[in-house]
Amino acid sequence: MRILTCSEAGEAASGPEADPQVLMRRAGYAVAQFCVSQFKFRSVCVLCGRGKKGGAGLIAAEALRRVADAVAVIVLAKAVDELRPEVAACLAPDVEPIWIADEADFASVSVQQALGADLIVDALVGTGFKPPLRGLVAAAVAAVNDAPGTIVAVDVPTGVDADSKTALPATGGNVVFPHGIIALIAPKPAHVFGHLTAGPIAVSELGVQPAFVSSAAAVQVITGREVGMTFALLPDARDELPFGQLRQLGHVLVVAGSSGREGTAALVGMAALSAGAGRVTVACPKSIQPTVAGFHAALATYAVPETDQGTIAATASDRIGELLAGKDAVVVGPGLSANPATGAFVRRLASTCTLPLIVDGDGLDAFEGRFSEIKRSDETPLLVLMPDAEQAARLVGFALGAVRADSATAARGIARATGACVVLKGQRSVVAGASGEAWINLSGNAALARAGVDELLSGIVGAALARHVNRRAATAEPDPTADRPFTRALLNDLHVAAAVHLRNLAVDIARDALHENTLGAADVLEALVEAFRDCDLQLEQNLFYLHK
Repeated sequence: MRILTCSEAGEAASGPEADPQVLMRRAGYAVAQFCVSQFKFRSVCVLCGRGKKGGAGLIAAEALRRVADAVAVIVLAKAVDELRPEVAACLAPDVEPIWIADEADFASVSVQQALGADLIVDALVGTGFKPPLRGLVAAAVAAVNDAPGTIVAVDVPTGVDADSKTALPATGGNVVFPHGIIALIAPKPAHVFGHLTAGPIAVSELGVQPAFVSSAAAVQVITGREVGMTFALLPDARDELPFGQLRQLGHVLVVAGSSGREGTAALVGMAALSAGAGRVTVACPKSIQPTVAGFHAALATYAVPETDQGTIAATASDRIGELLAGKDAVVVGPGLSANPATGAFVRRLASTCTLPLIVDGDGLDAFEGRFSEIKRSDETPLLVLMPDAEQAARLVGFALGAVRADSATAARGIARATGACVVLKGQRSVVAGASGEAWINLSGNAALARAGVDELLSGIVGAALARHVNRRAATAEPDPTADRPFTRALLNDLHVAAAVHLRNLAVDIARDALHENTLGAADVLEALVEAFRDCDLQLEQNLFYLHK
């Protein structure tokens, strides 16, 4: 999803089909939908300004009256004739708002009672605002922050510069501190970089076409829309096929594991199965094959020659052709160890693999000091590199501090140098595609650092790419992107970005069901089904979450 500045969002909303009254009504209904889906409340107080954001607040108040026991409306104006005509038209005839024309009015009994509601909706100032706040609006912000209820901000919290990338704690200004935000038309820079809330941030496009407006942002943001649309493009097992044929859902080869790290190999394979791969084969050292096979009945296993330390031996390179036969995507690296012989096998596999290849974990360390050997060109299949900040710094000789300070630039640099799609992992993972596009992911929490959770990602990426590749191979469909390398690369990159968001969303869902101190990789695997359903629901409701 593209990040738009205020002026770019205004351009998206200024088309001939964009009636201001219609957009305000859509915005109000989106606010109500967001509040109902994310918070519990019985009473509501909506604070409205005189502009279009205030009009959306008035519509939201009307909609919330259908579900709440009591809804109060506070308007920063002396009377209705001070509102714009299109905003005044949003005021329901049977609603008697509390009019505030002076800061002293906030001390009145009626205002204090209204501000005691379970849910406070901030619809005071629009996105065109530039700080600082003054006068009546500043007093309103202070009153909102002092209120005991849950605070939801419409578009951008009042007092925040929507175009700013400065983190909110560093601004030191008088701003609303919300528990949730419903962004309108598109995410603004402040939504992505401003750390505005630890609660949910959703986006409603209001039926306009923000994707057709040019954006100055260097990165995009991943939401459930990318997951729902990307996986929806994959083959559906229910599609009608000739009698006796079954839809193929892709075959993933996982090359992983070593003595003592059997679970790592199994987790990657199980993640690929849970993310929709039709078949998964785990190639691992011979001595651990029975253990890996015992983790899941649907996992196929393949024993390869091993070293004395129980790692994959260099002589396993003789089996590469046999390993790749009939597969659609390859994951290599998790749990392989740092054995030099194993590193030699990984480099040989990478140089000869003619399938989409995901290199993660110890597989990346095999290229330390040999970074030039991992390059791919436009004519070769997709390569996905999945380093964390420390691995990225070691691979390309960047300073670790520089990688952490600007992960998007670092990921783009690695992508350009290798021709690969790069997933720079962290609390806010960055995907820098081979297409030149880049995405930042805001979902996920501290439980990403728990053992096994990181390894799940490579399996999910492998499943997404295997199903994508197998779609045409199974049906002999012509490749519509054959003469459009950028489009082909962009579709591949989107599959990777969607997989990143899906895994992190599953971690969030597992945390909400359990606790981030107790959840483990198995809990995240179980939560994948809810993550898929959540993304499908976002598409159905046209309400897309940056994070929950």
